Amino acid sequence: MGDIKRKHKKFSRPRKMFDKPRIEAENEIVKKYGLKNKKEIWKAKAEVSKIRRRAKALIGADAEKKTELFEKLNREGFDVKDISEVLALTEENLLDKRLQTFVFKKKLANTPKQARQMIVHKHIFVDGKIVNIPSFHVMKEFENKISAKSKKEKPVKVEETKIEDGK
Repeated sequence: MGDIKRKHKKFSRPRKMFDKPRIEAENEIVKKYGLKNKKEIWKAKAEVSKIRRRAKALIGADAEKKTELFEKLNREGFDVKDISEVLALTEENLLDKRLQTFVFKKKLANTPKQARQMIVHKHIFVDGKIVNIPSFHVMKEFENKISAKSKKEKPVKVEETKIEDGK
């Protein structure tokens, strides 16, 4: 048989599904960032926990490995200088680096939901390329290279003139 790779979940559900304070806090985050559903918050939490886990493993490691992690996180746009700042990262820090958030903050859209719609409808360029993924992680080098598609005027229909031969 062929090699079949299994797709793993990128998040884990909360242990207590009907926890009122958690639900209210998540609703605020969904409204603030214009997220599609709570799964996006859970994915961000999983990503942050992965970064924290890596930082905890590097606490006793040599400085070279630590600086490698700090450089990677700084390229991604997080301003970190030591392990304690990496451990202090939250899912909101990660959600701030989404393309949807940048489009809204740059005033290319009036609301986070409108920003999401513009991205999905392929009206947003990052470094001259169309990106249609709202959760696209914007690296520090691309933060100032986000633009919207300009509204072109409707093309005017030109009627063809027939040229008659003089026969």
